[in-house]
Amino acid sequence: MAIAKVSEIIASSTKSFDDAIQNGLKRANKTLRGVSGAWVKSMRVELKNGKIQEYRVSLKVTFVLSD
Repeated sequence: MAIAKVSEIIASSTKSFDDAIQNGLKRANKTLRGVSGAWVKSMRVELKNGKIQEYRVSLKVTFVLSD
């Protein structure tokens, strides 16, 4: 039986939502062992003068603690 935990992280990018997700997962893999999946909880943008300045995502990352 495996035991898993879920951690919520927020990541950002000036390029796209996809890039923000990639940044978040890359960082999660540096810190967490056994990352097995993730889902996007929310997406939002930061605007300046009506133009997108930053894409932000809130991710729920699942990682396995033991088998």
